[in-house]
Formats: sequence, structure tokens, C-alpha cells
Amino acid sequence: MSGGRRLAVGLSQCWLSLNTQVLLSRANRQSAVILRNYSQYPPTFVKPIYQPAQQKDLIETGEVKNLEFTPVRAAYNSHTSSVFHDPLLRKFINHVMKTGRKDLARNLVEQTFETIKRIQLQKFNEAETEEEKANIECNPLVIFHQAVENGRPVLQLIPIKRGGIKYQVPVPITEKRSHFISMRWYKQAGKEKERTVHFPEKLARELLAGAKNEGRVVKQKHDLHRQCEANRAYAHYRWS
Repeated sequence: MSGGRRLAVGLSQCWLSLNTQVLLSRANRQSAVILRNYSQYPPTFVKPIYQPAQQKDLIETGEVKNLEFTPVRAAYNSHTSSVFHDPLLRKFINHVMKTGRKDLARNLVEQTFETIKRIQLQKFNEAETEEEKANIECNPLVIFHQAVENGRPVLQLIPIKRGGIKYQVPVPITEKRSHFISMRWYKQAGKEKERTVHFPEKLARELLAGAKNEGRVVKQKHDLHRQCEANRAYAHYRWS
């Protein structure tokens, strides 16, 4: 084959490869646009605010005026404006649920709250002074929120490999992730105690202890923070 012919073949191959790259990049851009626009609502639609407490805050701050003519997405069938609806409690019920048996998980959590109510009412009735009675919280939902808040970690350890060695690097975590870890610890603590004690009673004891900033979950949080403090020398690996 002559030199001119080889040059012509090489140029044609380069031209074909360039055309292929252009077509592939164009197809990738089109697929990205399709994935970005694959939604029932345009980006101008905002998420619905269905909780009465958040609606009250919008009215008090005056931000509701900015949303008067803003299109709103439709709410999910699980969204409700009931005063008895609690998003954190709904998430906890979903954590307790196994194999889709949500009715069983809901009954277990209701039995847990009933046990907490009985224990606190017994303490309330046995209190001798009004000051002692005022310090006893009888609302299980308030106790649950306080226990989850006391069990939330602010740091966690993630393995990062550098130079063939894995280091446990402490990193901050988001609020959603910390709530998840706290609820997971409470669920595990309710399962891993005496086998003769049922899950609602064990979970009720752990929530009561967590509301006082005591118990197994709070200790587990402190242990995690101590490990993060011990590994703070590797914190720079988070950015490297």
C-alpha cells in the first residue's frame, strides 16, 4: 500500500472515530436531559407543606405571601394534616417493620407507648409533692423525641484507604442520618436484652432511660464519640 493511500485510510478512520464520539456525546446529553426532565412536575413546582405546625410558622413569618401564586405539587397519600401525625414516629415504625408487616410494627410501637404511659403514671401517682409530679413527663411522644435526640451522634467513622492501609476517619453526619442511627440503636437495644421480656417492654425501658440521658444507646453514642476523638489524627484524610 502506498503512502498516500495509507494517509487517506488513516484520515478516514480518524473522521469516523470523531463522528462516533460526537454522536455518543450527543446521545449522552439527550439521555441526561431526558433523565433530568423525567418528572411529573416541572422544576417550578414546590413540595407541599401539609403539617399544621409548618403552616403556622409560614403564616407568622409572612412567607406564605411569597407562595400565594407558586404552583404546588400534589401531596402523597401518606401525607396527612392530622395533629396526631408525627413524621419521626412514622419513620421509627418503618424501621421496626419487617417483611412489610406494618400493622404489626404499629401495634408494637403502640404497646411500647402504652407501657411508657403506665410506668410514668405510676410514678406520678406515687409522687408525694407537687414539685415531683411536675417533673414527671407522662406524654410518651415527648419521651420518644427526647430519647431519640439524646441518642443522636454528631460524628461517625468511615474507612478510607491510603497507601494500602485503611484508616477510620471521623466525619460529621447529617441530621437525617443521625436520627436514623439513633432509632436503629433503640431498635437493636429493644431486641438484644432478656429473651423472657417482650419487645415493647424492653423498648419502653430503653426510651425512658434515653430520655434521662442514660442507658445503652446513650453509652453507645459516647463510645462512638470517644473513638472519633481517638482517631482525630486521621481527620485530614477526609479531604485528601
